[in-house]
Amino acid sequence: MRRIGAAVAALVLAGTGLGVAASTASAAPATATRAAACPTGWGSGAKGGATAGAVPLNNIRTGRHDCFDRMVVDVPGGGTVGYYVRYVDRLHQDGSGDYIPVGGGAVLEVRVGAPSYAPETGAPTYPGRVGRTLPGVNVSGYSTFRDTRFAGSFEGATQVGLGVRARLPFRVIQLPDRLVIDVAHSWTATR
Repeated sequence: MRRIGAAVAALVLAGTGLGVAASTASAAPATATRAAACPTGWGSGAKGGATAGAVPLNNIRTGRHDCFDRMVVDVPGGGTVGYYVRYVDRLHQDGSGDYIPVGGGAVLEVRVGAPSYAPETGAPTYPGRVGRTLPGVNVSGYSTFRDTRFAGSFEGATQVGLGVRARLPFRVIQLPDRLVIDVAHSWTATR
């Protein structure tokens, strides 16, 4: 009788092990599919695009996504917004050359072809203060972003420092009335 009970117990344990192995194997493709959904191939070299005018910006915001962190510069009525984005060793303010410290393992310098003031009157359209974090932007808890710094506007362009965890691939997307900067969480297709 003990032999039959031991044999039944061994079969139950073996069946449980097979069930766990089967569920683990079926979960693997879903993980691989999800990881493959992250974009790759953006690179980390400088990127730039032409502008259609010098309409002032009025907001800079950020967001978190599964594969990247995003910064959006809103320029209502700006059409195609010009830009130049690149990694720099240190952020220096345009015009004065003053050094602006930016936290993180790497610094992306973001130049947008839109001033932070109304060109006709000089009145501010964006409340950023040189050397300080971007107003209303909190990047704590982000996977890639570590810090933001406003560097001011000079000759119709606004400069921002974006501190990131490391030198990671990024892309820039020109949309009507806004500019989007995405920085990947890693160099690979996994999250």
